[in-house]
Amino acid sequence: MIDTTGILETINMIKLYNLDIRTVTMAISLRDCIDSDIDVVCENIYKKITTYAKNFVECANEFENDYSIMIVNKRISVTPISIIGESCKKPDYVKIAKTLDRAAKDVGVNFVGGFSALVEKGMTKGDKLLIESIPEALAQTERLCSSINVASSKAGINMDAVLKMSEIIKKSAELTKDSDGIGAAKLVVFCNSPGDNPFMAGAFCGFGEPECALNVGVSGPGVVRAAIEALDSDADMSELANKIKQIAYKITTTGELVGRKLAKKLGVPFGVIDLSLAPTPAIGDSVAGIFQAMGLEHAGAHGTTAALAMLNDAVKKGGIMASSHVGGLSGAFIPVSEDAGMIEATSNGYLTFNKLEAMTSVCSVGLDMIAIPGDTPVDTIAGIIADEMAIGMINKKTTAVRVIPVVGKNIGDEVIFGGLLGKAPIMAVNNLSSTKFVRRGGRIPAPIHSLNN
Repeated sequence: MIDTTGILETINMIKLYNLDIRTVTMAISLRDCIDSDIDVVCENIYKKITTYAKNFVECANEFENDYSIMIVNKRISVTPISIIGESCKKPDYVKIAKTLDRAAKDVGVNFVGGFSALVEKGMTKGDKLLIESIPEALAQTERLCSSINVASSKAGINMDAVLKMSEIIKKSAELTKDSDGIGAAKLVVFCNSPGDNPFMAGAFCGFGEPECALNVGVSGPGVVRAAIEALDSDADMSELANKIKQIAYKITTTGELVGRKLAKKLGVPFGVIDLSLAPTPAIGDSVAGIFQAMGLEHAGAHGTTAALAMLNDAVKKGGIMASSHVGGLSGAFIPVSEDAGMIEATSNGYLTFNKLEAMTSVCSVGLDMIAIPGDTPVDTIAGIIADEMAIGMINKKTTAVRVIPVVGKNIGDEVIFGGLLGKAPIMAVNNLSSTKFVRRGGRIPAPIHSLNN
């Protein structure tokens, strides 16, 4: 017998509460594109991406029409480019960046990620050259995203890389100041970065990944909020958690269906489903709105971190039962500029930088899409990165920093990126100096629990 209740519930999830597939990301290995000649490398990269992803967007669009489930973004992630360019006698990472951007444009995807390096224990010559090229590469491309992993629970925190990345963030914002520093909005610094993450700006194709795979990122904050609001007002925390698990199961099931069928249509392996609740600036599609449905006056109230911890845990418990291949980041995103409720909370002063940092100890990623004054010192940004890397390292979780020092703007001003990147108020940062600490260099040792072999 057909379960009409379940069918109607799914229709409502899609039509009324903004359930969508936030991204389908084709991960493509470029390891066989290596050559000593930079021109050959670029030719190989372009040919491989345009071959594998030739029908990617067309197939995804057809799938949307067939199943009436919106796929918001179609993206590509590639092998960390520091390794690919390092093989050249005369590396030119900006040239590779432009090649990636051209390939992404020609196949029609929103973003291409993987202009990346993994430097948690140190930097090779190729890593250094790629990192130095990031500001120019992001300023001269439209769809390119960059990520650098500077820490891990096994290796500790590379403080030389932390300081260097704070300089790179500043330069990236300065070179794109006419667009409110959007270069820095496409750059993220990681601890424990996963190699199968479908979300930007941190997606890349990890070393253990196949030649090509399709990774899916689901969404659905509006669906979760609606489910909570439908509960009795006197429902206790256990009932609340169970309801979130139930709805996360249904969201993940939808994502699994899309991922497997689309991968089959494309003739590539299905990779993972990322369970992350990814918000948008649209009203009703907010993680912060879930906190209000739980009973908090607004995001930032005392109890917000506890609410986020329960949400994150319940989403994972529900989602893991719906898929055998959960990966990526999988949790709840709290990007300040991309969530209507977070925008409101920061604009009204409910959420401060310190509260956001506390929330990152239990959320899916970290300090994400936060606009700060353009004159924020490099050493202060390095301190912000170091704090967030420490949270990830100690807790054996992924954390990240994506801050945008907006040139010419200060506390109280607003920056508008548009689209999914949204808008955000310029947030205050601590004025106390971090200089002597962050400039000691070296590596903060890994915690004792890293010795678990």
